Amino acid sequence: MELPVVNDKGTFVVISDIELKKESMKEFKEWFVESNKIVSKFDGFIARRLLESQDGKHRVMVIFRDMQSFSKMHQTPEHTAIHAQAVKFMSRPPQPMFFNVVAE
Repeated sequence: MELPVVNDKGTFVVISDIELKKESMKEFKEWFVESNKIVSKFDGFIARRLLESQDGKHRVMVIFRDMQSFSKMHQTPEHTAIHAQAVKFMSRPPQPMFFNVVAE
């Protein structure tokens, strides 16, 4: 599968540190793939990835065209439902950091 290139169509990035419950890892990965089918329908969506470091820590990376399209998605009932489901797999709430792409 080829990943999209971030360019002028994707300038807003959110990277969230997440701490998953050990017993929910497999189920979370399956849920993540399914929930991407919902998130990917939002205007401005570019990509959403679950990342795993070599030491087993996890982050979620979300790329949107701009902050406005991300903010609009963030205020929808669909996002509220997805977030409520996601935190059930976590031992603490996600810790998001927000970025603007400044160079490629």
